[in-house]
Amino acid sequence: MLRTQFEDDLNRLHNKFYAMGTQVSAQLNKAVRAFVSHDRDLAEEVIAGDLEINEQEKKLEVQSLEMIALQQPVSSDLRTIVTVLKASSDLERMGDHVASIAKATIHLKGEERIFEAEEDISLLGEKVKSIVDASLNAYIQGDDERAREIAAQQVTVKEMNHEIENKILEAMKENSETITTGKEYLLTLVYLERIVGYAINLCEWIVYLNSGNIIEL
Repeated sequence: MLRTQFEDDLNRLHNKFYAMGTQVSAQLNKAVRAFVSHDRDLAEEVIAGDLEINEQEKKLEVQSLEMIALQQPVSSDLRTIVTVLKASSDLERMGDHVASIAKATIHLKGEERIFEAEEDISLLGEKVKSIVDASLNAYIQGDDERAREIAAQQVTVKEMNHEIENKILEAMKENSETITTGKEYLLTLVYLERIVGYAINLCEWIVYLNSGNIIEL
């Protein structure tokens, strides 16, 4: 009976973590849409939603620590709980960077835009979201081979990021009125790349969950 209760608690922990991850992904989609469509209201919605993500991370942390302290899980179950504990922190940091993209949208209101760069940032945002979603699905499936494949996609993101950065810098050279805008665009590229970094962290936790080995992908 006690084991059954523990397994139910573990399933709830998994489900809460996945729900938090899907919310971060949805927030990312909104933030990029707000950025390229200059939608201040949507950006403010994203910023407000970050508080909820922070609360979810705190609840997962409390539940994880309570399960470790009160139920004394065996090694394989302990790995699962530690994975949720650590990976939920990565999700919370993703949420912080998503909120930063939304704040950049607000800062840019009324500034000279670089429209060709915004199109590329939109495509990059879609790529980043696909990596986040894939890492969450790999977590649910416990698929460490898929996690390794996802991690390899960070090379593509870096290449896209570099190309967009060059385009922004060229625009800033050609038109000094885009300098303020360009700085926010460059920061947004940093935020997107860091979100990918935390998604790769999740992939590393998937490998740990299956093998007990902490690796760097």
